Amino acid sequence: IENIRPKIALPGHPEDVVDVDDVGEVRVDSGIIASCTNGRLEDMRIAASILKNRKIAPGRVLKIVPSTNRIWETCLKEGLIDIFKKAGALIGAAGCAGCAAGQIGQTGKDEVEISTGNRNFTGKQGPGNVYLASPATVAASVVSGKITASDHIDSTPSPVAIPRKHTYNVHPSKPPKEQNPVKVKGRTWVIDKDNIDTDMIFHNRYLHITDIEEMGQYTFDNLEGYKDFAKKVKPGDVVVVGKNFGCGSSRQQAVDCFKSLGVSVIIAESFGAIYERNAINNAMPILVCEGITKKIDDKDTLSVNFETGEIIDETKNVTLKAKPFSPSQMEIYKRGGLLVKTD
Repeated sequence: IENIRPKIALPGHPEDVVDVDDVGEVRVDSGIIASCTNGRLEDMRIAASILKNRKIAPGRVLKIVPSTNRIWETCLKEGLIDIFKKAGALIGAAGCAGCAAGQIGQTGKDEVEISTGNRNFTGKQGPGNVYLASPATVAASVVSGKITASDHIDSTPSPVAIPRKHTYNVHPSKPPKEQNPVKVKGRTWVIDKDNIDTDMIFHNRYLHITDIEEMGQYTFDNLEGYKDFAKKVKPGDVVVVGKNFGCGSSRQQAVDCFKSLGVSVIIAESFGAIYERNAINNAMPILVCEGITKKIDDKDTLSVNFETGEIIDETKNVTLKAKPFSPSQMEIYKRGGLLVKTD
């Protein structure tokens, strides 16, 4: 394991991963330590251990956004925020969206940014070039001014004391007034597109919205051909989509906007992993049915059974089979969400 070296994803392709040591002399203009995947407390501690008693290189910018208020407050208590400030970093209010240029601003043309985000598709963070790396590599790179592994900066990073435990108060949501139905029926919206990402579902310019009731009006606002979806959809409608639905950066609004509109179920040929987990945790019904976009038509009436996975196209008198809810998915759905408090 001592032979494993830090990795980095090349601009525009999160799957194009190489060793940090193999990138060569690449000057960085800015760094971001943030996002749903790398704005955790452990990430903040790692970054602080490298930034302590060091300064960001002249002409460089480091933006740090802890993922949640709880993490931000813990960083303050542990002295991590002070370390970041003394190093010259910009610290933003807690939240997601770092990988989509939310909160922290866009890159300029020909600028190079190194980010802890989970996506770096062209244009997602502006017109510049974005590399993806670990919090340690990002911190080391803005200190040295070029892409650098953390063990290649001049001196040994200063250790940061890490408390072993923290106790947090969780305030669960209220359970639904009525049991969520296991059978639904509605008019179908067939959107025969693959790789509809969360930017297309709920664009990052609306990420400041936290009230679910307000989210629905912006659903598919950034999806070509469906910008008027929110005005035409009716409560109970069924949304049918292609492969890898909900890929891209994690944002809860991309799930909650459908709940806001009263969509009864989303049936996809496959889902992005983070989106699938978010939907299940928030009791948004989702099903996987391979090839469904080619077997039904827009505006068909579908009857869907979550327990059996049976999908009946009442317009065509055709029955399809989806993967039914798993026991854990059904339990969460009936509770009204993972964090709903029950008696």
